[in-house]
Amino acid sequence: MLRLALPVLLQQTLNLSVSFTDWWLTGNYLIEPDYKAAMGLMAYVMWLLPNLFAAVAIGATALVARHIGARQRRVARHVANQSLLAGIVMAVLATCVAVFCAGPFVHVMQLPEAPARLAQQYLLILIPAIPAIMIEEVGIASLHGAGDTVSGLGAKVVVNLVNIVVSTTLVTGLARFTPLGWSGLAIGTASGHFVGALIVAALLVRGRAGLRWRLRDMRPDMHLIRRLFRIGVPGGIDVAAILTCHFIFAAIVNSLGTLAAAAHGLGVQIEALAYLPGSAFQVAAATMAGQYLGARDAPRAMRSVHAALLIGGGLMSGAGLLFFFGGGPITGVFTHDSDPATRDLTIRLLRIVAVSEPFLAATMILTGALRGAGDTRWPLLFTLVGFLGVRIPAALVLSLDVVHLPLLEVVLPGYGLGVIGAWYAMVADIVVRSVLVSARFWHGGWMRTEV
Repeated sequence: MLRLALPVLLQQTLNLSVSFTDWWLTGNYLIEPDYKAAMGLMAYVMWLLPNLFAAVAIGATALVARHIGARQRRVARHVANQSLLAGIVMAVLATCVAVFCAGPFVHVMQLPEAPARLAQQYLLILIPAIPAIMIEEVGIASLHGAGDTVSGLGAKVVVNLVNIVVSTTLVTGLARFTPLGWSGLAIGTASGHFVGALIVAALLVRGRAGLRWRLRDMRPDMHLIRRLFRIGVPGGIDVAAILTCHFIFAAIVNSLGTLAAAAHGLGVQIEALAYLPGSAFQVAAATMAGQYLGARDAPRAMRSVHAALLIGGGLMSGAGLLFFFGGGPITGVFTHDSDPATRDLTIRLLRIVAVSEPFLAATMILTGALRGAGDTRWPLLFTLVGFLGVRIPAALVLSLDVVHLPLLEVVLPGYGLGVIGAWYAMVADIVVRSVLVSARFWHGGWMRTEV
């Protein structure tokens, strides 16, 4: 478990270091709140883009893990190639859609005019990197299913170093480069992903972990692609539903003004510290559950998930304590002295979310186990219940003074708590989903899923 989880933990830490570097550069060189509000939306976008390929990545991890567990390496290699083929088609479509929808997307997110203009500028620079992001995500997901989490770590080390160096150089004007400010952040991000795609592609061409990228294995195999999507599509819809609801949630917060948008974006970025162990042990749980079920060892699959939940949950609970008692010093790193309002509001948000970290750990790690086993429909249902039944309605009622229901032509009174109320709604959603996914895990039906 630790051999699987620790490289992913280091990889996620490096990813977060890039985001923190971007926030630090924004807070210290691009001081105006408009940049922070735009960066808050871009944090969501950088979460969205890799997850565009979640359906393929989830299916690849589950099928590769099952066949590796059953000692069918040739079939596992074929799965990896068909996954990349499906990913290429999706990447081309996603890039074309993004070119035409960048402007309308930013408009829908309800940012004020100046931050919206900055966000659209960032997006247009980043869009050409979408195919590169696909190769990273699908290739690394296949390697995870094969039990190799070290290769993904190595690729991400280079990705993040390139990102940090290029962004810092172009924003600050190091080494006599002309300072590009906000555009430099976007160029650094895109550069890192292009390099990462080249590294992952090279690893697969050379045959890493027994998975070799070969053209003859990329002839469409519709039976295998249907298997891939039968498992991956519910998981992909689950991720898409999470992303959509997060963007709706962000739009609600953005409508509250620039200060709320800036504090929310920074708070979400700092809370990502807690996601590090959650993501790492989620991958470990998914890989072990899939491989042990492939080897027909259900008791060991169950024990492996218990171990992942114990350690990952303990680390995330520790992060919650850090947010509650140490939110001030952490927030101070990313906010300039001239913006105390953003700093103080972010500290309050971190204290609210701190109590949800044990529940978030259960949600993330147990969902990973279900996906690794190929049981992807139940997590989708839980996502819809949590977001559509709890988070979005509660955020509207708690954050706004008045809630308009246009289709019903009804106006409801709200509590007017602003972004504080929206974060109360977020915590309630996490608690509800953790209870639901825990119930499914203890039921045990996930161990009998056919892939």
